[in-house]
Amino acid sequence: MRHGEVDNPDGILYGRLPGYHLSELGRKMAERVAEHLAPRDVTHVAASPLERAQETGTPIAKAHGLDLATDERLIEAENIFQGRTFGVGDGALRKPDNWKHLVNPFRPSWGEPYVDQVVRMMGALSAARDAARGHEAVLVSHQLPIWTVRSYVEKRRLWHDPRRRQCTLASLTTFTFQGDRIVSVGYSEPAVDLVPPHLRAGARPQKGGGTAQGKAFGA
Repeated sequence: MRHGEVDNPDGILYGRLPGYHLSELGRKMAERVAEHLAPRDVTHVAASPLERAQETGTPIAKAHGLDLATDERLIEAENIFQGRTFGVGDGALRKPDNWKHLVNPFRPSWGEPYVDQVVRMMGALSAARDAARGHEAVLVSHQLPIWTVRSYVEKRRLWHDPRRRQCTLASLTTFTFQGDRIVSVGYSEPAVDLVPPHLRAGARPQKGGGTAQGKAFGA
């Protein structure tokens, strides 16, 4: 699961920075998904250590009478632009010194290599499979790591256009195992009616000021 909407009025690319919590709408998204998953046979819930993921996973764990586990492997991808606004005219891209970080989109050169994200996310999936074998597990992570591991499983190239990711806020990307092997991947959006249209899967980020831009690039 991708976490819910984050309170980010200044439009910061917050990455792994502490102190970024769910907005009121984000908490509603988390509760909606908890209600959606309440009938499911969930026996394990884990989340990234970042606050927004922990706050998203808490109502899901509570609905099943479980303690929320923390898995460091579910954390957001590293990004050199963390802590800054990100744009051509009004953010980090305005400074030529930052352009060197954009030379290789295939790795990518501005952050954690895609291959490294796949390795850690596959490890988290395997651990959850073992913890809930014969049942279901919920892992709360972030858009880029989720999309990257899904692309790997579905045998797509890892480099991609971020605007094309199918990973809306509070969405569920489902990996079904048969034994130790992933046999299918699914996708659903139980809280999509709560997600502003410009933040839904496939939508282009809005131009302009703080809140919309920050949320569009939030992960």
